[in-house]
Amino acid sequence: MRSSSYPVMPVLRTMAVLALTAGLATAVPASAHAGPGAAPAPPGTAPTADAPALAAKPYMGWSSWSMQSSKYPGLNPDGDYSYLTEANVLKQTDALAAKLKPYGYEYVNIDAGWWRDLSWKPEFDQYARQKADPGRFPHGMKSVADRIHAKGLKAGIYLPVGLEKEAYNDGKSPIHDAEGCTTGDIVYGDLRTTNGWDSAYKLDFSKPCTQKYVDSQARLLADWGYDFLKLDGVGPGSGKSGDQYDNVADVAAWQKAIAAAGRPVHLEVSWSLDIGHAADWKKYSNGWRVDTDVECYCNTLVSWENSVDDRWDDTPGWTRHAGPGGWNDLDSLDVGNGAMDGLTKAERQSYATLWAIAKSPLYTGDDLTRLDAYGLSLLTNREVIAVNQGSTPPARPVTPSDAQQVWASKNADGSYTVALFNLADEPAAVTAHWASLGLTGKAAVRDLWNHENLGTYQDKVTQALPAHGSRLFTVTPRGGALKATAYEAEATANTLAGNASVADCSACSGDHKIGNLYLGGSLRFNDVTVDKAGTYLIKVAYVSGDARSADISANGNKATSHKFPSTGDWGSVESVSVPVALKAGSNTITFDSGSGYAPDIDRIDVPQSS
Repeated sequence: MRSSSYPVMPVLRTMAVLALTAGLATAVPASAHAGPGAAPAPPGTAPTADAPALAAKPYMGWSSWSMQSSKYPGLNPDGDYSYLTEANVLKQTDALAAKLKPYGYEYVNIDAGWWRDLSWKPEFDQYARQKADPGRFPHGMKSVADRIHAKGLKAGIYLPVGLEKEAYNDGKSPIHDAEGCTTGDIVYGDLRTTNGWDSAYKLDFSKPCTQKYVDSQARLLADWGYDFLKLDGVGPGSGKSGDQYDNVADVAAWQKAIAAAGRPVHLEVSWSLDIGHAADWKKYSNGWRVDTDVECYCNTLVSWENSVDDRWDDTPGWTRHAGPGGWNDLDSLDVGNGAMDGLTKAERQSYATLWAIAKSPLYTGDDLTRLDAYGLSLLTNREVIAVNQGSTPPARPVTPSDAQQVWASKNADGSYTVALFNLADEPAAVTAHWASLGLTGKAAVRDLWNHENLGTYQDKVTQALPAHGSRLFTVTPRGGALKATAYEAEATANTLAGNASVADCSACSGDHKIGNLYLGGSLRFNDVTVDKAGTYLIKVAYVSGDARSADISANGNKATSHKFPSTGDWGSVESVSVPVALKAGSNTITFDSGSGYAPDIDRIDVPQSS
């Protein structure tokens, strides 16, 4: 079971629960930070003279949560989460400025607990707003932000969604700058709870006082000088469902409050959010967590199985939602501390590779004061950072979500960013076929991690990878476009079995697809014709709101099962390429659900040569 970054002390809660330098983010000097009177820049707005566009690129920086939540010896000597102190934040600020700022890292984000003492008792001001714990942050939160800004960096802070129970004060606490309003006037009368830990009362935005409370919180953060807010425990998602855990109105209120406060603030919502509300997260925020916490809550910062490896399955459905103004957040990138990370070198590189190509924010939770040489090389590789920060769209799988995977995206110059992953527990070869990119012939390959041109390859590149290993390439076509023949799934010449049926699909070619492929339902493409026998890389266009598998066979021969990544919903089409052995002449290709549930099939494209 996993949790997110707001612990209920003293025990961890158990809710289920990143041109070579072109496009790099640049640190903003303190003098460039807009003050309280600057023009507001809510999520996704265009830049002004006073405020640059927020989240034009995935943000880069450091977060405190990984270290303060770990059981690694010595990190939290005074009890759980005791790492979070003013002194430790400033040590990491100095290290970030010295080691990572030249590469674009700029945010220093303070996570949960800054207003709570070591026993987790909170501090609030007279207006029910969180107040720095004097033991953890003796000089207060404004002083810390000032110190961060003095290094030419940006300051980030954290709040849970809702009105914390301890701040309610029997409904008697006044709301700042809201005459007649108290905490009793901003929540539901039945004191229903909200957020991923039920640690707060749900705000009732039908009451006029409620927006004023959020305004007062945003005003305070602006007065302190913060540039980033992580709003945590947000639903739908965060392990909860139902009306009381629907915090879309809260996120909208925060966007409005930030704009009114007049200081540009990057609003990040967390954690494991409901993809069904992706449009809301995009409308009201600059970034959204797509998964559980990456931390393992063990004696390292993370582990491969809990939950780094989850991201390969859970990221694809979100890919199309990311872009300038708002990004899919895969959580902390902990690849710099060797044994403390809890990963092999191969795993650390694969972790960093996925974050880079998925266009996730690149914020590490490592101890920046003791980065090892390999970790520093991963975090400061300019070619890999350029993939993340440049105009390249997020990559997604071009092969099924099997143990050996290829992810790719097309660059503006016609080249491709291509990542090879071996997610198996033993070494294996992984091949990127140019056909999966829609190419044929030769292509030049550059290794981005090793800054090396590997030469020109015909039709494909194959690499032997260690367990959980990866490679990251730029592939530049030297040949032509692949020619293929399309076969529509709903064509009357095909054979349907079981519950399989034709369904409308406005995003599909021909406006139809074959659905209801479950519990023995199958689709057989008939008379698929090729000139010569061989293995063909068949491009399958499909729709699947979750990851589903299909057994694929040709001419009644043995089937191979492939898992299709989620397309995010049941109205969006994506494609992957699967190898199928065909004979010369006419063939059948069957998609069978077997004893489970298969994706809906739109069409297949069969290359004209193997």
